[in-house]
Amino acid sequence: MAEKADLFPHDSSLELLPSPERDKKVSVKLQRLISYAYGKAPGFKQRMDGTGVKPGDIKSLADLQKIPVLRKDDLIRLQKEMPPFGGYLAVPLSEIDHIYQSPGPIYDPQRRMKQGTLPPDIGRGQIAINTWSYHVTPAGMLIDRMLKAMGFTVFPAGTGNTDLQVQVMRELKVSYFVGTPSFLAAIIKRAEEMGYDIKKDFSLKYAQVFGEMGGDPLRKMFTEKYGITCVGGDNYLTADIGPIAGSCEKNAGMHVNTDVIVEIVDPLTGQALPAGGVGEVVVTPFDEVYPLIRFGTGDLSMLVTEPCACGRTTSRLPKIMGRSGDAVRVRAMFVHPRQTDEVMARYREIAGYQISVTRPADRDEMLLQVEFSDEPPDRVAWEEALKKDFQDTCKVRFDLLEVLPGGSIPPDGKRIIDRRIY
Repeated sequence: MAEKADLFPHDSSLELLPSPERDKKVSVKLQRLISYAYGKAPGFKQRMDGTGVKPGDIKSLADLQKIPVLRKDDLIRLQKEMPPFGGYLAVPLSEIDHIYQSPGPIYDPQRRMKQGTLPPDIGRGQIAINTWSYHVTPAGMLIDRMLKAMGFTVFPAGTGNTDLQVQVMRELKVSYFVGTPSFLAAIIKRAEEMGYDIKKDFSLKYAQVFGEMGGDPLRKMFTEKYGITCVGGDNYLTADIGPIAGSCEKNAGMHVNTDVIVEIVDPLTGQALPAGGVGEVVVTPFDEVYPLIRFGTGDLSMLVTEPCACGRTTSRLPKIMGRSGDAVRVRAMFVHPRQTDEVMARYREIAGYQISVTRPADRDEMLLQVEFSDEPPDRVAWEEALKKDFQDTCKVRFDLLEVLPGGSIPPDGKRIIDRRIY
């Protein structure tokens, strides 16, 4: 995609402004975004017209509540009615480099990823290994672009194949790792099982690990036991929006990115909650490509408005506290009952099922429990086929399969139950 002027350029000065002054500047930017999206994105215009709200009615951040929250289910419906992007693509298709797919399915046009701030000795002349998936979902390519912008030479490893990851990191003297905390822990464990000493046999100095709740104990272990500095702390991003918030050096929550507006709303009414109230994270990105204004992420959190010890005055999300919808994030991927229903429907032997997500140590685990209407003739082959179908559809595999007696699973119960405790 050819470079062009950014209609909503990144402004790092907003991170240090007093809240009233920042809100005033952001409100002006918001008015410009609303007018732009109304004129360029027919799906957004239809949404505004359907509620009788005009662009001129949005003059401040508080006025955003006049616009209904756009939920994933809405976007799925709109993309079927107005393919492929539901009327929310605001630039010609010729300006889009890539299209990705997230659970739903939802098709996401690629947008640029703003570069974060990292120590000056990180980047040029060093090798980074990127273990985020390059397949179908956008994470791998977005991180790849960020790393290249920082000057890294990137090894695009993707997910899985732990033995290969160990070999590459050792032989290429990789100094920078990007991925989930649990995957780095698995790589380190495997390297030690193979007889390697992480400090002596590897060149790993930095790790940018995020995408999972409960990663802080692992970050502490990487630093204290292996001398690996964890940069960036927790980061919060979604396939639909991109980067939303990220930690600073004080690790006192995730600062809201100045390229988005974040509200915490009542999931039922869509009305904003005061600071300190727990509700759904709703995001408005300053994005001229794909302006998903008031997009409901389904994640639960709260806003902390007190200035941080790092000097930034932007609001913070202390952590993601769960989900308000049916989808559950497992090992950095969302798993939705629509997907699991689709898989189970292919197997006539399954009379009912339920999935439990736990985190017994430092890794999310999924237990799939099923009831049979008929016993499969070849149980081993049947289970292997189910595992493959599940991973191909949900982009993550289940860990255990348990067959229960008939009547054990409530027919009207939740398909996916999150039993993790943090």
